[in-house]
Amino acid sequence: MIVGVDEAGRGPLAGPVVAAAVHLCGTPIRGLDDSKKLKAEKRAVLAGRIRERCKVGVGIASVEEIDAYNILNATMLAMARAVEQCCVALGCDPAEILIDGNLTPEGRRPEWRWAGARAIIGGDASQKCIAAASIIAKETRDAMMADYEIVHPGYGFGQHKGYGTARHLQALREQGPSPIHRRSFAPVAQLALI
Repeated sequence: MIVGVDEAGRGPLAGPVVAAAVHLCGTPIRGLDDSKKLKAEKRAVLAGRIRERCKVGVGIASVEEIDAYNILNATMLAMARAVEQCCVALGCDPAEILIDGNLTPEGRRPEWRWAGARAIIGGDASQKCIAAASIIAKETRDAMMADYEIVHPGYGFGQHKGYGTARHLQALREQGPSPIHRRSFAPVAQLALI
């Protein structure tokens, strides 16, 4: 029983970081790949199939947690929450946890209770369970950012998802930070100094 883990949203200036944990079960899902390589329409279809056929957990670390712990620790916290949710869906702990990247939460977050997780650089392209997790994480976060567009208009969150585009930086200069901006990130922190 293998669970793949990936995250979305480490680099943006605004919004949470979202992790997903996925155990693939049943009929294989064709077309799984790194979420960044998939068009939005294809990603949405695949996310629906993954949620329908697989055991899924999603973990979120808030902007406040990102600012308090730093982005790496907040990402590891989101991963621990995602795996915990996946364990609930599975009804047991997985035999193996594969994580995209070069680090695992083991020894970094007290919430992480699973020994022997393996970090795999480029895992979202080489491991189907990690690819599925990357799709769920990205689709979940993108939907959250689209909702934030309604709550905090004028920043363009629905388009750039919180990344530091020219339009986003201009809106930041004109409107100042919103409640979902990461104040520990340099472009937002520098505005506070002006």
